[in-house]
Amino acid sequence: MAAGLSRGARASVIAAVGCTLGIIPHIVAAITGLAALLNASAVAFETLKLLGVAYLLYMAWAMWTEKGALTFNQEEADPRSAFRVIGSGILINILNPKLTIFFFAFLPQFVSTNEPSALPRMLALSAVFMLVTLVVFVLYGVFAASVRHHVVSRPRVTAWMRRVFAGSFVALSARLAVTDR
Repeated sequence: MAAGLSRGARASVIAAVGCTLGIIPHIVAAITGLAALLNASAVAFETLKLLGVAYLLYMAWAMWTEKGALTFNQEEADPRSAFRVIGSGILINILNPKLTIFFFAFLPQFVSTNEPSALPRMLALSAVFMLVTLVVFVLYGVFAASVRHHVVSRPRVTAWMRRVFAGSFVALSARLAVTDR
């Protein structure tokens, strides 16, 4: 959404590709058995969960305390190469603890360990998740680009959006904090 608001629809599609590619390390970790280690170790799960809660609360605090106005202008926006935008998107999702928790906790539940085609099934489920993620991210980004002028020209709308996002991050962190394995 930030790419759509700041640089338009094309940049948001490129960022969506990057964020989607950032899912791959989580898939690899789940498929290679790190999910089983996480499931077997309560300490590892709690540590990862608390890191995720801390990350979400940090994002909420940063969003809530941000006071600057959004002053995006197509001519002023620093031009970034597609590779740089994709790299940034990959990094964002590699560091996203919600993805780690999702792939470690949920994906292996849909594949039996005795199933002879477990690897292809995990890859297929992961591919579906990535496709849906890409479509949703593209839709969000294009929508953000389409309302860009209405958002950046109104400081009250921007402040309201930041508060809603900050509150959402707090709610997600609370939900994550009470999650059991």
